[in-house]
Amino acid sequence: MSKGTITTLVIVGAIAILIFWMFGKYNGLVVKEEKVNNEWADVEGQYQRRADLIPNLVNTVKGYADFEQETLTGVIEARSKATSVQIDPTNLTPDKVQQFQQAQEGLSSALSRLLVVVERYPDLKANQNFLDLQAQLEGTENRIQIARQRFNSSVNDYNASIRTFPGNVVAGITGFERKGYFEAAPGSEKAPEVKF
Repeated sequence: MSKGTITTLVIVGAIAILIFWMFGKYNGLVVKEEKVNNEWADVEGQYQRRADLIPNLVNTVKGYADFEQETLTGVIEARSKATSVQIDPTNLTPDKVQQFQQAQEGLSSALSRLLVVVERYPDLKANQNFLDLQAQLEGTENRIQIARQRFNSSVNDYNASIRTFPGNVVAGITGFERKGYFEAAPGSEKAPEVKF
């Protein structure tokens, strides 16, 4: 073999190794992105579960004629807003995730107000339907928190992969972009003030 042939084989071999490496890295990024999409679907599923419980909760509370209509209307409107915000998993930008989170926080706030107002109605608090729905809602809130943590963990793994070398090279060439996280609501770092 001539020196030129050996050089050509070395160059072709190096290019082949580089191409296989890029395919492997690309496939790894696809797997991580799909995990993020799967975790996002779990988050949406848990929020949908909560949204599905709300009409039953509202109907149970409506049975108490003197219950504050404004509070119920607020819950219904917040549910409508929260369920209208849909995000395509392929477009989980930080802005889109924040938009979804804000809609869900509006519903959480309305539900909190409802549960505070319920404290003034001992008969309602003792109603078995209401107690069952409240327990289901509490369980769903826990599931939402777990789903959000898993989503954030997947996003962290994915974002780190596309931002560190050599993944950033492949991500830049193939168009992988950062995904958004769920973040704490503004002001949540302050403990609530309790007055007696």
